[in-house]
This record gives sequence, structure tokens and C-alpha cells, in this order.
Amino acid sequence: MNKSISIALRQKAEEVALRFSKKNREGNFNEEVFSVNEIIPLSDVSACVFMEKNTGKKAAFFFYYIGRGASKGWHYFVPTDAHILGMQSFGYYKLELERNNYKYNFEDAIT
Repeated sequence: MNKSISIALRQKAEEVALRFSKKNREGNFNEEVFSVNEIIPLSDVSACVFMEKNTGKKAAFFFYYIGRGASKGWHYFVPTDAHILGMQSFGYYKLELERNNYKYNFEDAIT
């Protein structure tokens, strides 16, 4: 992960911690305060961000970077077990798609 993207990630994570700490935020029943505990890069464009709550509990956020277009920048969500299971399965289908598309890189392969 390059330096500018890393800095932007840290800034976005801090912004999200403040957003989640709002006492009147929907779902913040215990009026918890969040702070960035640790950022773990997963790839050049994704990271796991641990937020620590003032209760001592932690939450895991999935951050992903989009490099261009109207959505350029860091985005995030708090994945459920179902999201994680789905993403694990997604890897298989992405591999199959790449396997299928490879042949289209060669003009003589298109019939």
C-alpha cells in the first residue's frame, strides 16, 4: 500500500470512528465511543480496521479503496459472518471468470 493511500486510509478510519461515536447514531444504543485501535493492510487496496469501544469491546471494519471515478477513495462496511462467507465463495467465481476470459487476450482464439 503506497504512502498516500495509507495516509488517506488513516484519515478515513479516524473520520469513521468519530461518525460511529455519535451518541444519537442509529444503533448506538449504549452511546459507545469508538477509536481506531489497529489498521491491518490486507492488500494494496483493502484493510481491516479494528475499532475499540469505550466498553473495551472491539469491532472489525472492512475498508476498500476505489482508485478512480466518482467513487474514488476509501469506503467501508462492517461485514457480518454471511458477508464473509459470501466473499470467500466469490473468490471461486472470480477465478472461473478469469479462466474464461483469458482466451480473449489472443486474437486467434476468438472464433
